[in-house]
Amino acid sequence: MKLLEKTDEEILKTLNSIMDNLMDASSDIDYEKFIVDFSQRMKNLTTEKSLNEICKDYQSKKGFFTKREFVSLFKREDSIAIIWRQNFSKVKGDFVAEAVFIEENQKVVVDHAFVF
Repeated sequence: MKLLEKTDEEILKTLNSIMDNLMDASSDIDYEKFIVDFSQRMKNLTTEKSLNEICKDYQSKKGFFTKREFVSLFKREDSIAIIWRQNFSKVKGDFVAEAVFIEENQKVVVDHAFVF
């Protein structure tokens, strides 16, 4: 994985950009923008209908994503996992945003992501 050859700062810059797009697309409930950086496995699992339902649910209860703060980066043999502290606009407290990134067809993509 070429991404693993980079420094943590370089990795974080690349992956933060992908996560920013994912969060913005989720806020906008924009399916095409949301899946643009997904692995094929994730694209197969995520439908436009499911995205719409998930986003409307969390937005009605928690609001929109606000501040996200880096917590830790985990390098693996074939992937990188990142954990961030995530806040929302309607509720107080810290949530966890996490994502796993892989390289697929010479592109860095999201293979798993969740906020809880």
